[in-house]
Amino acid sequence: MALPRPPRAVIFDMDGLLVDTETVVFRAMNRASAPLGRDMPMPVFQRMVGLTHAHSDAIVLEHYGADFDLAAWNAEVSAHFRAELTTVGIPLKAGAPELLDHLDELDLPRAIATSSNLASVRASLGPHGLVDRFHALITRDVQTQGKPHPEPFLKAAAALGVDPADCLALEDSHNGVRAAAAAGMMTVMVPDMLHPTDEMHSLCVRIAIDLHEVRQWLPR
Repeated sequence: MALPRPPRAVIFDMDGLLVDTETVVFRAMNRASAPLGRDMPMPVFQRMVGLTHAHSDAIVLEHYGADFDLAAWNAEVSAHFRAELTTVGIPLKAGAPELLDHLDELDLPRAIATSSNLASVRASLGPHGLVDRFHALITRDVQTQGKPHPEPFLKAAAALGVDPADCLALEDSHNGVRAAAAAGMMTVMVPDMLHPTDEMHSLCVRIAIDLHEVRQWLPR
């Protein structure tokens, strides 16, 4: 069997795992930076993937300088992000609908554990009709400690009434993997912007190509 044991619940990250948000955010950051004669290098952006906004802001200031107008820049990033969300939408990652369909067939409960707020979850997943397909939404609105702390995943397991050890956690970021592994879950990394490192291999039960592959590992 591809997994150590059959999961009794599945906990999903959202950005970069279910929807291609990270690509849209990266474009928005570069569009906000261009008029200032700046850019957002990919390695700097990669350091922010999976972090809370406060930690990401600290990385931005480290890159652009302590006197950088962070509030104005964040407002521009948000404006560019909303513009793309409204005109184009955020595409789903490969295999997301099919995996949710399979979980319906198996009658397995599922939750989202994300660093995004509830409004972002509804904006990203709502147009695809996916919000109501999750039994719990653990957004940053209800978290006191974000990833890589295990709290988001522990709260998700508690909301579903399933022991963390019996949960399959799906993540694309290094900090998300750290959080899920610290929660004691069977953790699978589905890489998006970040490559799996030796640390990721040690914390995960498997590394998946995409969510189609994850679906193949579940019971039938």
